[in-house]
Amino acid sequence: MPQLNPALTDKLTRLALALIDQQQARVVVPPMQAESGFWFGGGNVVEANDGTLYLVGRYRNAGDSRTGLAAGERGFELAVFASIDRGESFQKVLQLDKAALSRDDRTVLSIEGAAIVSSDDGYELFVSTEKDGVGYPPGFDDHLKPGTGVWSIDCRRASSIDGLQDAPQETVASSRDPRFVHVKDPFVYRAPGDDFMLLFCSHPFSWSSSNTGYAVRRRGSETFAEPVFDFFPRGFTWDVAMTRGTCVLDVPRIGAFTDKQVSLMFYDGGECVRDHDEHKTAVKRPRGYSCEELGGVGYLVDGNFTQIERLSQHRPLFVSPYATGSSRYVDVLATSDGFYATWQQAQADGSQPLVMNFLPHAAAEALLA
Repeated sequence: MPQLNPALTDKLTRLALALIDQQQARVVVPPMQAESGFWFGGGNVVEANDGTLYLVGRYRNAGDSRTGLAAGERGFELAVFASIDRGESFQKVLQLDKAALSRDDRTVLSIEGAAIVSSDDGYELFVSTEKDGVGYPPGFDDHLKPGTGVWSIDCRRASSIDGLQDAPQETVASSRDPRFVHVKDPFVYRAPGDDFMLLFCSHPFSWSSSNTGYAVRRRGSETFAEPVFDFFPRGFTWDVAMTRGTCVLDVPRIGAFTDKQVSLMFYDGGECVRDHDEHKTAVKRPRGYSCEELGGVGYLVDGNFTQIERLSQHRPLFVSPYATGSSRYVDVLATSDGFYATWQQAQADGSQPLVMNFLPHAAAEALLA
């Protein structure tokens, strides 16, 4: 795939910054406490046929899986919110706690990222959870820390949002490969030809990196093909330890982009898994690390996921002006009136509420002209 010329990549960068505008963002769902270790997000927004916006995410309360989840509640509750006023306000319409997401043989220890899909048939809810009773692959058993579990992604389907409460649940993405044994944080994309892509984050048994994979459900099929775990390699600078995709957005085919389908891939990155001390006289900058990732973006052309070019090669593109600078779990919904962007944004108190920014079509078109 030939790279886009600098004039086009500049337009894409400007569009991405207008969508993820750190100054214009407003809080739409606060966490349960306004302090470090508490947030809401890790999900997406969809539009129903009647124009209602549904937002899914999970409440995360303080907790640390490195020492066992008895150290805190961690992924506490999955919640769906509805807006009938085009994102001005949201009301909770569905909640699922750990017990509701557990199975007889698999107790949920923590709830992580989720994604909701709206169609003429109803709704699909993909949710990732950390489950007890799974164990690591043979030969790596002793690497699983006491009080922790293994991540995988389940799916529920129902004709209505309310029906998701008690809908049957099946596992749709998991791994026994030590390199990708933890699978979580799902997001979705309709590929050319109407194939359905379930994308996700994976971690190795050692939790030493975050990576992005996908599985395809072909048009007309009810099952996913074998996952592809290594299509989007980690970067070389600020995102060398983590490259976790969170959203794929098709750029409007207008202006300079009329003759090609360009898509933006938003992702979270980090320089290290745990925060490191810096030299006292070094340039002060947000580094990005686990639970405090920074935001980046790349692009792909004509649905070619085998070659993603970074627009944020040397530095993150999205950094909160507060606290650690964390800005992560970007999702962008394209609608008839514009683009609804949501993400978790670090606040001065250390918490990470879900924030939203709306970009009208006219503003996007001016940037792409």
